[in-house]
Amino acid sequence: MRTITIELPWTAPPLTLNPAGVGTTRGAAFARARQIRDVRAHMAVLARHTNLPLKVAHVHVQLHYCPRDRRRRDAINLTPTQKALVDGLRDYGLVPDDDGRWVTDHMPVIHPAEKGHTGRMWLELTITAEREDHE
Repeated sequence: MRTITIELPWTAPPLTLNPAGVGTTRGAAFARARQIRDVRAHMAVLARHTNLPLKVAHVHVQLHYCPRDRRRRDAINLTPTQKALVDGLRDYGLVPDDDGRWVTDHMPVIHPAEKGHTGRMWLELTITAEREDHE
């Protein structure tokens, strides 16, 4: 079992459950789909640069966020970002699929703001078992 921390490029979550200013228009839906696609693609590139293994048997995933200020936030609002990141890990080939056989998603964690710092995000991956059959 090993844990890998990947620093993410965002200072705030790119996707939330209640994004401000996004309506229900067709254009808004396309914009949201583009954001999801971009987060997935970015995660796949980060996975490649981090030299993550391929086809692991199981991974635990948890998103961490340290905001820039002390406003109250709900951790569950970060789940769309975590979902897109997990999809990007699947696209990379870390796991064959993102269902419970291969991935355990943990609730995102919001850390206290650090005075004088911009926000930051990171992803913790705990690989609990390597694949033996290498399908």
